[in-house]
Amino acid sequence: MKRGWGRKALIGLLAIPGLYLFAALVGALIPVNRDWIEPAQGITIYIADNGVHADLIMPVDAAGLDWKPLVPRSDMAAPPPGARWVAFGAGERHVYLDTPTWSDLTLRTAWAGFAGGSRVIHVDYVADPTYSARELRVTPAQYRRLWAAVRSSFALDPRGRPVRIDHPGYGPGDAFYNGSGRANAIDTCNQWLASRLRLAGIKASLWSPFVDGLLWRYRVAQVSMK
Repeated sequence: MKRGWGRKALIGLLAIPGLYLFAALVGALIPVNRDWIEPAQGITIYIADNGVHADLIMPVDAAGLDWKPLVPRSDMAAPPPGARWVAFGAGERHVYLDTPTWSDLTLRTAWAGFAGGSRVIHVDYVADPTYSARELRVTPAQYRRLWAAVRSSFALDPRGRPVRIDHPGYGPGDAFYNGSGRANAIDTCNQWLASRLRLAGIKASLWSPFVDGLLWRYRVAQVSMK
């Protein structure tokens, strides 16, 4: 009997990744805010990705909302002069802070991302956002809801300001901040972004832990000719 139970347990363990991938496929195909239509005019936002992780790129100042008081350029070592865009990403603390490149990823860090840990927010001032994979327009009302949804992801100090983490960042124009909630294999970095879009009333995938399940719904970004 023990051998039979052990075999069943092994089969069950091996089935978990397959079930996860199947659920991710189904979740990527099911839309939320299915009636949303991209407006002919509005505020352009971008989604950048590195093949695994997606960032949301928003104007520094638009629709009467300015990111500079919340994430001031002085928090970064040397942001691009005159940068008019800012990128936001969210992820598990150890994965983000201890993995500046994929070659730095360890089994321990990968497990932390899967099992879950505190969320951090990565902010990066961007000079030209058209390196992004996707772009879309939103109405001013949708943009304001999106702005509020991103802001709510920061853990704020008593003065209502994001709390910067003492970390050098990945480059001269970025910084990390304490986030609210936890990140794990269910609420991944990509699902965080999909949830921000959903809260803004924009069409998004129901559950998209992988970047491809998020990106396919939006237009390919126009490449800058600079």
